[in-house]
Amino acid sequence: MRDGHAVMAPFFGAMREGAEAGRAALSKVAEGALFRMCHPFGDLRGADAWWEAAMAPLAGALPDLERVEYIHIAGRDDAGALWVGSGGYYCGTWARPWLGMPATGQIAHLRFHEFYRIEEGVCVEMQALWDLPEMMMQAGVWPMAPQLGRFLHVPGPQSSDGLGPHDGARSGAARRHVVDMLTALKRHPSEGGPEVMEMERYWHPKMMWYGPAGIGSGRGIEGFRRHHQIPFLKGMPDRGQFVGDITYHFMAEGDYVGVTGWPNMIQTISADGWLGIPPMGKRVTMRSLDFWRLEGGLIRENWVLVDLLDMYAQIGVDVLARMRELAAIRP
Repeated sequence: MRDGHAVMAPFFGAMREGAEAGRAALSKVAEGALFRMCHPFGDLRGADAWWEAAMAPLAGALPDLERVEYIHIAGRDDAGALWVGSGGYYCGTWARPWLGMPATGQIAHLRFHEFYRIEEGVCVEMQALWDLPEMMMQAGVWPMAPQLGRFLHVPGPQSSDGLGPHDGARSGAARRHVVDMLTALKRHPSEGGPEVMEMERYWHPKMMWYGPAGIGSGRGIEGFRRHHQIPFLKGMPDRGQFVGDITYHFMAEGDYVGVTGWPNMIQTISADGWLGIPPMGKRVTMRSLDFWRLEGGLIRENWVLVDLLDMYAQIGVDVLARMRELAAIRP
């Protein structure tokens, strides 16, 4: 999969130097490429449109912007498409307001999961989530319910090998393990109690689950279940029942597995329990872009970003408007 890495390497490397260098390195993007971004950016056509709508405002707010990767993999999905998965964070000094969030004058970090589809040596599509709620927390204008999990500056892999080189011989087994794990998760609650998920079969006892701001992070199976999974399943028990209406793009390289989809979840908010949202009977779609790292045949770390702002928009809640009101009344 080295051809996929080679296509995106100039852009990733340039973005370590700053936004100006990154803009000049977009030559490996096809004309009219589709950029699928988190809410509120939406779908954008072409590198220029993406840069002006998303990257330029971020670089304006963080003038010393730097893109830091800690995971970089490439692999082919079930349809044979080549994807490059990149996880990390943007950082810099928050000097000017961004999306209505007030500047702090201090360092800011913005997690990203970005997946790039490659055809004939150029990028033709990107699917990306940026953890905007994480920036709201740093700016002190949190507009949503308190999160159950821990807020932390999510680290890179404990194994310090996220950027490779990765052992391609291990990719198939890692991918099968993650897909089997997700299949088992979907058995509950429609097919039985928590035991049908066989968590201990797939997850390391010291697993780390790095969730998005708004959900937070948890340690171990108990922390994962208590601070994310139980509330999630309680609020949306039909999760995993509409797989025929969504598309997953799984890729694997070595002990790392990634997935993207736009969307890759459909479920109904039919009960209380998740994020303080009442039982609305509303079916929603979700974008969850993930990375997993296996160690000793078990999942040791899982990095997860979910487009929570898009989900809230579907149920009629404008999180950004509420955030702007909070920013306006700050002392």
